[in-house]
Amino acid sequence: MPTWLKVLLIVVGLLVVLIVAAVVAGVYFGKKYLPQLVETVKQTGGEGQEYGRRTDNEGCVNEAAARHSRAEGFGDMIKNTIFLRTCLDASRPTPGFCDDVPRRFEFMKSAQWQLQQCKRYGLPPEKQCGQLFQQVQQFCEEPHARTYGNYENSNAGDEPPPPPPAPRPTSNAR
Repeated sequence: MPTWLKVLLIVVGLLVVLIVAAVVAGVYFGKKYLPQLVETVKQTGGEGQEYGRRTDNEGCVNEAAARHSRAEGFGDMIKNTIFLRTCLDASRPTPGFCDDVPRRFEFMKSAQWQLQQCKRYGLPPEKQCGQLFQQVQQFCEEPHARTYGNYENSNAGDEPPPPPPAPRPTSNAR
């Protein structure tokens, strides 16, 4: 058997062993930690929604920044991003909230804006505060056709809903 074939078989064998080990580890950790993780995400999301129903967009960012400043680990930081996102989705609009927020793919502007926000809220860069403010960018990029009528603090109930889209013409020609 040529040497190159032996090397190829060894490399392929090692890759197969690594893939099997990764799958086994994934299944093990999934069974062990996934239920707790799902419960934490649900609880944090519920907190964000509840807080958002009682405040506006700016109030959500203020609370998330305060929580982020007290974060003690990576898990807390992830929970804060979930809290902020669910809070923003449930909160009243703040006039001008998204006016100066750059799009996520404007990399230089995004990095500068995130750094400014971190300084504004007194969050050090090592707390990964940029990830927190990415949630604001994502929120601001979404179409603002959301209805706020589902929330207690909304004034949207005074306005009629938009008309449904016109039906598409159908063609019976074959």
